[in-house]
Amino acid sequence: MGSALTTIGLPVALGIIMFGLGLSLTPRDFARVARHPKAVIVALICQLLVLPALCFGLVLLFQLPPVLAVGMLLLAASPGGTTANLYSHLFRGDVALNISLTAINSVLAVVTLPLIANLAIAYFLPGDASLGLQPAKTAEVFAIVLGPVILGMLVRWWKAAFADRMDRPVRIASVVILVVVIAGAIVSNRELLLENAGRLAGVTVAFCVLSLSVGYLVPRMLRVDRTQSIASSFEIGIHNATLAIVIAQTVIGSAEMSLPAAVYGVLMFFVALAFGFLIRGRRPIEGSVESAVPFTVADAAARRGAEPAAAEVTPPER
Repeated sequence: MGSALTTIGLPVALGIIMFGLGLSLTPRDFARVARHPKAVIVALICQLLVLPALCFGLVLLFQLPPVLAVGMLLLAASPGGTTANLYSHLFRGDVALNISLTAINSVLAVVTLPLIANLAIAYFLPGDASLGLQPAKTAEVFAIVLGPVILGMLVRWWKAAFADRMDRPVRIASVVILVVVIAGAIVSNRELLLENAGRLAGVTVAFCVLSLSVGYLVPRMLRVDRTQSIASSFEIGIHNATLAIVIAQTVIGSAEMSLPAAVYGVLMFFVALAFGFLIRGRRPIEGSVESAVPFTVADAAARRGAEPAAAEVTPPER
């Protein structure tokens, strides 16, 4: 991309996306954690600890060049985006939990993203001090990630009706911007992309499938409610590719490092859609509460914190 578009256009584009996220948030979204602590804690552990470890294993398995390996871990460190909320809504997840997780992850990313990026650079690109996220660049990450979100929340607090009217246009603009950013990153680095297309496609698809699977299966194994597990799956499996691209190109200054996020940003839509249909079509586990009562009744009772009503049994005729 041209210098002006990289230094001005990309941060502005991300700012609009994060501002739109802020318009949809209220302090209640952070307080909701107290009502569903188990779902939130499990999702955050998967997001912050399990995924970076899995991503590290994948880049070693696929033998990615060092810069692309760092780009993959930068993607793994990026929080979920508003697209996760859309997929959760489509496949009957707990969208309120998605919003809370996005809010919390966006705050935590100010610390975790620079930390993971610096560890990845130290491992794969040792001795190159120019690529690290030093304190000044970390402050830049803070401004890029949280500044627009806080502004959007202030607008909602001040003019709630205006925030409601702007919600849909900003969401549409966010999707358009996401497509433009990803397309620009791909076109401007097409030669590098063609050289690594096979490996990047394979590793990004594998990472997306692993992220979605971990986000769904780990909560289910720990007996988290199904709708919350669906929300966790999309929150963990759909990363903010635009954020990873902006950090790589404008903060770290490496266009090549943004390629994994650009490829992932294209392929994740299709992978997440297929995964959504897969988990929506799964039957409840035999012997579980969900197999004894209809899904909607069990989930509604779980959300209320009550025991599901026992299924009415009609005695056999004699």
